[in-house]
This record gives sequence, C-alpha cells and structure tokens, in this order.
Amino acid sequence: MWRSLHGIGRNADSGGYRRYAWTPADADCRLWFRMQAEARRLDVETDRNGNQWAWLGDPTAGDAVVTGSHLDSVPDGGAFDGPLGVVSAFAALDELRARGVSFKRPLAIVNFGDEEGARFGLACVGSRLTSGQLTKEKAFELRDADGISLPQAMEAAGYDPEAIGHDPERLARIGAFVELHVEQGRALDLSGDPVGIASAIWPHGRWRYDFHGEANHAGTTRLVDRRDPMLPYAETVLAARREAELAGAVATFGKIAVEPNGVNAIPSLVRGWLDARAADQESLDAVVAGIEAAARDHAVRRGVDLAVVRESFTPVVEFGHALREELSRLLADSTGTKVPVLGTGAGHDAGILSASIPTAMLFVRNPTGVSHSPAEFAAEDDCVAGVHALADVLEGLACR
Repeated sequence: MWRSLHGIGRNADSGGYRRYAWTPADADCRLWFRMQAEARRLDVETDRNGNQWAWLGDPTAGDAVVTGSHLDSVPDGGAFDGPLGVVSAFAALDELRARGVSFKRPLAIVNFGDEEGARFGLACVGSRLTSGQLTKEKAFELRDADGISLPQAMEAAGYDPEAIGHDPERLARIGAFVELHVEQGRALDLSGDPVGIASAIWPHGRWRYDFHGEANHAGTTRLVDRRDPMLPYAETVLAARREAELAGAVATFGKIAVEPNGVNAIPSLVRGWLDARAADQESLDAVVAGIEAAARDHAVRRGVDLAVVRESFTPVVEFGHALREELSRLLADSTGTKVPVLGTGAGHDAGILSASIPTAMLFVRNPTGVSHSPAEFAAEDDCVAGVHALADVLEGLACR
C-alpha cells in the first residue's frame, strides 16, 4: 500500500509532495483510496463536501466507528502527514479480519478533503464544511494564488460545488472518530514510546499582514525618501519570534508575497502570513496582540500602512475524556503498559469534528520531530505498532 501511494504528487526536485486540493495529484490520491477500498469489498461514496468514505456495514445504521485522515499535503510536504492515518486504517482493517473478529457496529475509513489548506489558505475545509464551521458562502469566497475560486476548482475536477455545506445527517451516523497521525514533534521520541494518545490541540490561527508602501527605483531613491514595506515586515518577523519565546508559544511567518517583486524595485506591497499557536487561549491572545502592536509601531516609523486580517482560527480542542480514557484502557489491556498522553500544536480534522462527535487521536513516534518537510519520517516498526494500536482500538469500539 505504502509503495503504491508513495509516488503520487511527489516533486522530483525537492523530494516533497504537492498534493493540493482539486488538482490531478488529488484526483490520483482519490483513485488510490477508491481502489484500496474496493479491493477490501468496502462500499465507497463521496459526500457533498468531497470527503471520501469507505464503509463496512450499513452506513445508515448509526453509531458507526470511523477512522482515517487525509491525503493532501502542504507545499513540498512529507510522506507521513495524513497518508499514514489512511494507510494505517486500511491495514488495521486487514489486521482485524485476520483476527476473525465480528463487527457489531458499522466501520468506515475516511479521506477528508483539503485538510492542509495549501491551495486556498484555509485548513480542514472538508471537515469544516461537514461540521458547519465553514459556510457555503464563505467557502465560495476562497481563492488560490492564481485567483481560481474553490467552486471553480471543484467544478473543474468534476464535483458539484452547489452541493457543499453542513451535513448533520452524516455526522449523526458516527458514534466515534479515531484519527491516527504521525507525531509532529518529539515528545514520543523523548519518552521512548512508539505510540501515544492525544489530550488536546492547542488553539491556533492564521493572520494576514499587508504592509503597503510605495514602489520606487532601488538604485535612485534615497534611503531617507523610501516607504519600503519590506523593512517593517522583517522587523515584525523578529518581533514574532520574541513574543513567542516570552509566552512559551510558537509564531511563524512562513509565506510571503511581494509586489512588484523585482530585484531592482522597492516593493509597493509585502504580504506575510502569520501562523501562531499556544497551549492556552490567554497565551495565544497575548502573542498575537504583541506581534500586531510591534508591526504597527514599525509600520508607522517607516511610513508604511498596515492592514491585519484574521483568516482562520481554531480554539483549544480538549478531546473528550470518556473516549480518550477508553482508548487508554484498550491499549493498556492489549500491550500491558500505559500509553502516554500528550498535547499537540498541530491542527487536525479530529479537532474540527470534536465539537460535533466524540473524537480521539493516536500518534506514532517521529524520531526527528520534523514535519511538513520531505525529511519527515517514522520508522517501519513504529508504523506497524501504530497499526496494531489502531486495530486494538477499533476492535474494542466496533467489535465488542
């Protein structure tokens, strides 16, 4: 399975993946999902929001146990973020069938669409639409870097954008959702455990900073006469690092757009996107406020105008204690050891769905802590341990 997925959307130059929503690479991933599901005699459907579901049992019976993740990627992302959860879901089903278990609840494997938000700038579009956290109207406003709207992209890929929106009937069928994911830090590596359970997802968001200056000639404009937006932008990047360090949080300017983007031209606009995350809402608010205050001070000093727009936000997600404790009990019974519980600063579909249905997450050890990079890695033995842990959890939830 892993080998058959490995080459889809991979960039030969970087070694990373460019599996963006509603592109040919995305279509290939969707075909791969369908083929894996049909090979296991599962019933496959695509919902109104472009999420794929592979069902074992009656989808309308209710109280279903669902697992899976996503197959899309960030620009030049790694092989494990998202795909590990989908591959492990199919492998866990294979394991359960090898055990000869009988299913008492319907089981589904899901591939959520556009989790990373790499194309349209908003993460977890598929699960946000399904849960009602993103309206059809707001979704229609989303555009990629080429100006192509989300509905245009969906239509070009053969899907009906007019059908998207809140899907409470589908959510009502689900009794529990368990998402397996590679850890995106080093907590498990430091503890020596191959598998962990998520406790919570930090609150996090994305803010767009537009620094408007004045375009001019780089060679003839005196420094004192310049309104160069690159300067306050650079100073704001440094301010973000300082504010994050003070609060024990993380803040990153990882994407930038410059106009007119000429080597010999002073920019007229520098647009940067801030990603900020913290362990609690108070800390996050302090970091974001501190960064914006610094940005405005620097902009005024440089004679530059500044606009700040919050593009997305997800509050803290505390996974339900009942399901989390059930996972802990099931894994302790199967392994004879207590599985560690850890928080994470990364967002996931499970976090979005937690407001609507019981959700939980399993993490597989990442020995380097590197993620969203071609260097992302998890050892085969740890991945197998993740499959066995997921199978144990699914057996406990769906077969007893």
